[in-house]
Amino acid sequence: MDELTRHLGKINIASNGDRIYKDECVYSFDTPETPTGLYVSLTSFVGLGQDHVLRYYQQTGNPVYLHIRRIRREVPSEHQGDGPEKKITRLAIGTVDGFMPDQQKYTYDESYRIVVLPEFTSIPYPASNLPEKVEQAIKVILQMEGAWAVAQMEAAANTWDGEVRSESKHAASLKQLDNGKKIPPSGWKCEKCDLTQNLWLNLTDGSILCGRKFYDGSGGNGHAVEHYQTTGYPLAVKLGTITKGGKADVFSYDEDDMVDDPNLSAHLSHWGINIAQMEKTDKSMIELELDLNQKFGEWVSLQEAASKLTPLYGPGYTGLTNLGNSCYLNSVMQALFIVPDFVKRYVDMAPRIFEQTYNDPASNLNVQMAKLGVGLLSGKYSQPPKSDDESRQGIPPRMFKVLIGRGHNEFFSNRQQDAQEFFLYLINILNRNNRHEACPTECFKFNVEERYQCGKSSKVKYTYRPEYILPLPIPMEAAVNKDEVAAYEAQKKEAEAKGQKLDSNILVRPRIRLASCLESFNSSEMVEQFYSSALNEKTTARKTTRLASFPDYLLIHLKKFTVKEDWTPIKLDVAVEMPDVLDLSSMRGNGLQPGEELLPDGGAPPPPVYDAAILSQLTDMGFPPNACKRALYFTENRSLQDATNWVMEHIADSNFDDPFVPPGVDVKSGEDKFVADQDALEMVMGMGFTQEQATRALKATNNNLERAADWIFSHQAELDALDTDSSSSPPGESFRDGSSRYKLVGFISHMGTSWMVGHYVCHLLKEDRWVIFNDEKVALSENPPKELGYIYMYQRID
Repeated sequence: MDELTRHLGKINIASNGDRIYKDECVYSFDTPETPTGLYVSLTSFVGLGQDHVLRYYQQTGNPVYLHIRRIRREVPSEHQGDGPEKKITRLAIGTVDGFMPDQQKYTYDESYRIVVLPEFTSIPYPASNLPEKVEQAIKVILQMEGAWAVAQMEAAANTWDGEVRSESKHAASLKQLDNGKKIPPSGWKCEKCDLTQNLWLNLTDGSILCGRKFYDGSGGNGHAVEHYQTTGYPLAVKLGTITKGGKADVFSYDEDDMVDDPNLSAHLSHWGINIAQMEKTDKSMIELELDLNQKFGEWVSLQEAASKLTPLYGPGYTGLTNLGNSCYLNSVMQALFIVPDFVKRYVDMAPRIFEQTYNDPASNLNVQMAKLGVGLLSGKYSQPPKSDDESRQGIPPRMFKVLIGRGHNEFFSNRQQDAQEFFLYLINILNRNNRHEACPTECFKFNVEERYQCGKSSKVKYTYRPEYILPLPIPMEAAVNKDEVAAYEAQKKEAEAKGQKLDSNILVRPRIRLASCLESFNSSEMVEQFYSSALNEKTTARKTTRLASFPDYLLIHLKKFTVKEDWTPIKLDVAVEMPDVLDLSSMRGNGLQPGEELLPDGGAPPPPVYDAAILSQLTDMGFPPNACKRALYFTENRSLQDATNWVMEHIADSNFDDPFVPPGVDVKSGEDKFVADQDALEMVMGMGFTQEQATRALKATNNNLERAADWIFSHQAELDALDTDSSSSPPGESFRDGSSRYKLVGFISHMGTSWMVGHYVCHLLKEDRWVIFNDEKVALSENPPKELGYIYMYQRID
């Protein structure tokens, strides 16, 4: 006890705002459930595993720790069903109200002791003779939420999930007709067909009609939405989802979303429905989506659900726990850590990284990348189970997810995200973090050559830019099985007309060869409104795109996500034949050719003028400002309709929301290569920052106004040093280059109908065999579905 008393001056009592890392080590994935437990510093509140606590003490001098040990005990099978069944209300895994695996199989016993370093002197806790300050410090740590729980609550704030819905604008003033209708408590049937499920009660006129057809052929015949289109009556409640508590699925056709109706009880009472007597008898829309996602054919194929997969364990075969729709992150990180550059930077260098970064390690990107890499490749957290009943293992990337998403509204949330967007976002973050040393992302970087030929003078212009992923269009017209697809669609329509369904195991997708995608990328395109410096006027130009260098690892992004005519996001359900070995020599760019004459330097058109009224209307629709400026430029401000059509035609372009520079206009080197959004620039400067500070902040955050000010405050040292890094490819920038031949070593697949929903899995070629990484499940792949991937990783063959 005397040893503890000597260190009272170094013990702190946590207060609101302090982060308590009591769930996991900041340097490893040790937790209180690890046999050696977790040590929480009573000075910094940092959690440490057995392998790191002594080093941390030597670096910081913080000597006193609360040791937490948690033992999980299995609940006897006869008692696992005790208590009310937990309702799943969120499309998420591992989050409150979502899927919670093994939620009733285990109970937990926790024990505590105080440990004083360097001798690891152990003092029991609780104890009657502890100093009051120590007692209070430990009490607060045990009472306060852990850092991960706090981050989860922050991520959930103001974001949509399965329960939080906006109040309908029609709820307070909904018109209800006095037509004498009374709705019985059961026996419902669609008034326009014979369907008795998926029925919706229109709250204005009491009509009972069937809902929309789902993508698997089930659902309804769409009579409820047809009724809205005829009458304009906006709100409908799904019969069978009404509960005594006043909950139900309410859809607003006018607002095109599930909504909250605080007056639902009164609106139902108008039709003779007493909520107090209602029982839920039908699945909610969330439960239906969960069911559909599980049985949709693509899910079965991509997860290889039809095969009995052999689990794999050991170094390189560690899974990642799904932290509430984090499967996109899991898949990307698994793929990155088969690349030698990432292994050398973060795994081989992990001891040095850990030694040098004891100050706030949870917020140090190098530490969290090293922690994740070591966790995946060490094998420590991927041990064969001791019994068949032992649950699957997997490490949860909690601290990494919080750190990488901080300041980003989407990646900090628990919503599903696009893996391709996350990859590019991560590349940007890693590049900034490794500004003064070699960055492992260099292995993906390649130089893109764009050749413009003036339509009138025939002179040419070559521009270059760095990229990290090759986006390929999918030409649906190039399908090699058009007749088979047409026959399948006709057969499906015939079955639907008879009220039947085709066998769900029979699914015919359009099949397209990768060569067709490459040909589409290589084909030239006409560029309107091109400024020709030879003519000093706008004209047309023909643009061709090639690769000026071939990276060590080439990432190919198949552009499967698009929008329908009604702007609904969808995914192309298509199979693309991806070869195991790929030769891209036809895509090599060679620069200026004999006989070509370059467009002269100098001269510039006046800056583009955008119709303010049309620009405002476009942005009010939710389109990005840069995309709206592009639309107005290329449609010459003709009309809102023309601009809207342009946006919809180009929404899948890779540069859709990049800062807009008119084609043919030279961009100066250095800082001028970045084009700051003018409105955002003025707003940041209005906060008291200089133009240079505002420009650099917007550049670092991709013109994100919400994050720009935070970036300035957290990068003051960089601003003081006046670092002049460029957002584009400066003269003399180096690129790795070599053979144009590649072999397939991995692919990330998406299951679902759009990027906003679904699930990602990753297949990787390891030790000459394909392995599937499905969150925490890692297994030998029996039938890797190479034709259904979304992002592919090819390794150069020299």
